[in-house]
Amino acid sequence: MTASAFATTLTVPADALTVTEGEPVLGGLHGDIARHFHCDWCKSWVFTRLPAEFGAVNVRATMLDDPSWFVPFAEMQTAEKLPWVATSARRSFERFPEPTDYPVLIEEYRTQ
Repeated sequence: MTASAFATTLTVPADALTVTEGEPVLGGLHGDIARHFHCDWCKSWVFTRLPAEFGAVNVRATMLDDPSWFVPFAEMQTAEKLPWVATSARRSFERFPEPTDYPVLIEEYRTQ
């Protein structure tokens, strides 16, 4: 959806996201796993709602008022990454972690 090698997101508790302006629209790939929401005016990808069992929403890091502090903690889908890509992420997964892995990852991130 981004035509980029990266999709940087900040995972937050599902009930922590409040849209303060505009009404996001469903866009991108549709399915049961994730629902991608976009700005209706400019079509920018804003956030992704995950299935309820994840208890989280992925907010695009570029949507932050000040994204300069954002540093990747974990990288996912590395099975598809370009061979020259390297990040400073502490954790790496060939695919997405299992829903049961997220509480451990969140705690590890919180205590770093």
